[in-house]
Amino acid sequence: MNAPTKPMTVEDFIDWCQKQPRGRFELVEGEIVGMAAERALHRQVKHRLAIALEHAISVAGVPCHFEPDGATVRISEHTAFEPDALVYCGAELPDDSVIVPEPIIVCEVLSPSTAQADVGRKLTGYFKVPSLQHYLIIDPESRGVIHHQRLADGSIRTLMLSDGALTLTPPGLAVPLTAIFPAARKT
Repeated sequence: MNAPTKPMTVEDFIDWCQKQPRGRFELVEGEIVGMAAERALHRQVKHRLAIALEHAISVAGVPCHFEPDGATVRISEHTAFEPDALVYCGAELPDDSVIVPEPIIVCEVLSPSTAQADVGRKLTGYFKVPSLQHYLIIDPESRGVIHHQRLADGSIRTLMLSDGALTLTPPGLAVPLTAIFPAARKT
C-alpha cells in the first residue's frame, strides 16, 4: 500500500482505492485505514444478512436496493466508511458507482478488530448522513443486533434484540433474526 501523506478527500481516496491491487480500506479524517481479514463466522453472518435484506426488500415490494460490502458511504469531506451491507431507495445506481449517496440502512457485523469503531466513531459518523434511518450493529457471538433508529424529531432510539424480527420503517422491511444468524453449532 503506497498511501499519500497529506489528508485525503473522499474523492482522492476513491481514486486511490481503485488503483490498489488488493485490500479493503476506509478513510477516517483524511487518513487511510486498512481493514483486517474476516473470520468465518463474520463472513457467514454477512452472507445471511445479504440474503435476508434482499428477501425483505422483495417481500415488502419497496423501491429499494441492497448493496454488499464494497459500497462506500461518504460521512464528510475527509471520512468514508465501507459498511458490511446497506440499503438505499430510489433509482438504481450507475454501474460504475462506488459511493452510495443516500443510504437508508447501514449494517456493520462486529469483529474483534472493528468493534470499538463500530460502536463509536461509526455510530456518530453514519448519523451525520441525513438520509440514514437505521444503523444495525450485528454481533455474531451473542447472536444479537443493536438497532439505532433515527426518529422523526431527529433523536436516536436504540433497541437491543436477540429474538424476533427487526422492523425497519422506513422503508417498511421486516427481517427475522433467525434469518441472519447461522444455526448454533453443537460442541
